[in-house]
Amino acid sequence: MTLAARRDLAAGRVHLVGIGGAGLSGIARVLLARGVEVSGSDGVASPTLDALGALGATVSVGHDPRHLDHLGPSDTVVVSAAVKPDNPEYAEAVRRGLTVLSRAAAMAALMEGRRVVAGAGTHGKTTTTS
Repeated sequence: MTLAARRDLAAGRVHLVGIGGAGLSGIARVLLARGVEVSGSDGVASPTLDALGALGATVSVGHDPRHLDHLGPSDTVVVSAAVKPDNPEYAEAVRRGLTVLSRAAAMAALMEGRRVVAGAGTHGKTTTTS
């Protein structure tokens, strides 16, 4: 299965598999702030899941294909790099022909048409941004 290259994430609902991780939780927050209907799942309960739920996301602990039942053809599934293709939700999204994006592709879609400044390297990022 090849992941989709790009998608307008505001065009439908977005389900994030691995929503509790550092990468996807940030994407979920941006989507929620933009008024997108967000759902997601993670392997374990966490304060991050609680916070996303308080912001309006529908979050589930554990992975189950039924977590995708509310999605339609115009909706998107975003998968964390830690999620393997045999994950039940990932496999169901592929089976149903839903658009599946990697975290990197979702970030690119979020930043489309926006100016981006990034800091990278071993030392000095915190000092530079503070």
